[in-house]
Amino acid sequence: MRKMLRRGFLILVVTIICAAGVEKRMQRIEDEGVLSVVKIVIPEEIENEIHLLAIDRTKEEIELPPAFDYRKEGRAPVVRDQSLFETCWAFASLTALETTLLPKESLDFSRDHLSYHNSFAMAPDEGGSYIMSVAYLTAWQGPVLEEDDPYGDHISPDGLEAVKHVQEVRMPADKDYQAVKQTIYLYGGVESSLYVDFSDPREKSEYFNRTNFSYCYEGTELPNHDVVIIGWDDEYPAENFNTGAPGNGAFICQNSWGTAFGDEGIFYVSYYDTNIGKYNAAFTRVEDVNNYDTLYQSDLCGWCGQVGYNSDKASFANIYEATEDQQLEAFGFYATGGDTEYRLTVKTDFTDKEELSKIEYVQAGYLQYPGFYTIELETPVAVKEGERFAAVVEIQTPEAVCPIAVEYASEEIGKAVYLGDGEGYISADNRHWEHVEEEQSSNLCLKVYASAEPE
Repeated sequence: MRKMLRRGFLILVVTIICAAGVEKRMQRIEDEGVLSVVKIVIPEEIENEIHLLAIDRTKEEIELPPAFDYRKEGRAPVVRDQSLFETCWAFASLTALETTLLPKESLDFSRDHLSYHNSFAMAPDEGGSYIMSVAYLTAWQGPVLEEDDPYGDHISPDGLEAVKHVQEVRMPADKDYQAVKQTIYLYGGVESSLYVDFSDPREKSEYFNRTNFSYCYEGTELPNHDVVIIGWDDEYPAENFNTGAPGNGAFICQNSWGTAFGDEGIFYVSYYDTNIGKYNAAFTRVEDVNNYDTLYQSDLCGWCGQVGYNSDKASFANIYEATEDQQLEAFGFYATGGDTEYRLTVKTDFTDKEELSKIEYVQAGYLQYPGFYTIELETPVAVKEGERFAAVVEIQTPEAVCPIAVEYASEEIGKAVYLGDGEGYISADNRHWEHVEEEQSSNLCLKVYASAEPE
């Protein structure tokens, strides 16, 4: 669904689709034929000014082996069983998170807490999406330990605090297998989605070969189940699949149906499967909880939609009030596509949006992959208790028409989005700024991390 907004704004609405026992990832609908958006021309002097900052566009490149398996690296978590509950998405997300910490740390995170304490106002038996997991983890609502909130008892206590802070989530683009493999090899397992025609290890499936523990679906059904990719084998034989895949190669995936399924819970999914590798998430930067003292945010539901000016470039600013004398140390925001460039700054002593037209960007960078990123400020900024400040980012994402991620109060999740906790502005030219909560019924996905001033 696409919603057109006044003054040439466009928002791509992302919807949650839940299926029985499983989840379907939020879909960004593309239909360029209906676009009728006014393009705002950026003045030449502004265009020149914002490109004065040097950007290192070095890409992550690595030579990968033809086969790789976390089981052989001591990085495969314990296989768990979601039982009859509709929580595959929660199991997959937290399993992926656990792989990032292995082998140095072996932790068991609570799937119940993620299911009950995310901000989406959905019952635990309604299914979910890894977008919900990303929002929960980057908001520091979790993870918590399984021992503090055991699975499947229909009870999830309030007041538990996160035992780790997720600061980066890489989301490899649709079928970017190289990015998926690099992420697994360098960081952690990749949560991804499948369409499965069965939900119990004992059920028959047209597409699952029980002898070879292999799966391949080449139809048009949307995904309804999440797993974690923990390796690959480029030479896995095509003939091992029931339907005969067009070529060799498979991802090694960990499921959440217990050890009775597949090879002790592990199975092979063909590179030619329709859905594997389309919708992906990996938790690539996970830190201890003492990394920052304060998290300023207004987007507890995270990346639900996108706004922009029918251009690959736009600027956005969130206003916050300092809770104590602090140093602002980092920003957190999404790259909604690959090869994103950003420029950022902080405006202290903020009083009015007109001041944003006079800001000067002081730092720039490059993000190769879509995802959520924490960007450290090269020079921390001091603020006093009660002082209002603006975190400002200009972003450019090639081929995007709406590059800014927002928490959008759509019909599907509107009841979960609270617009009273944010004050955000967006602009096409860094001169004219519009209030995003009022004009687009959205909160900007732009967090700020701060710590107490050193004594």
